[in-house]
Amino acid sequence: MPKMKTHRGSAKRFKKTATGKLKRGRAYTSHLFANKSTKAKRHLRKASLVSSGDYKRIRQMLTYMK
Repeated sequence: MPKMKTHRGSAKRFKKTATGKLKRGRAYTSHLFANKSTKAKRHLRKASLVSSGDYKRIRQMLTYMK
């Protein structure tokens, strides 16, 4: 069996935390800020964790991520 390749697009979007969870940035942060509230924009700044439903699929794409 050849080695699996890391999905490079995913490698740029996800980071692993010290406990092994996956951290991701939030969507809806690139434009159209005039009609988002200040509170919404502030919450979008924070990174969040990948949901349990997506975790397995994303982990497979990031085979060799440390």
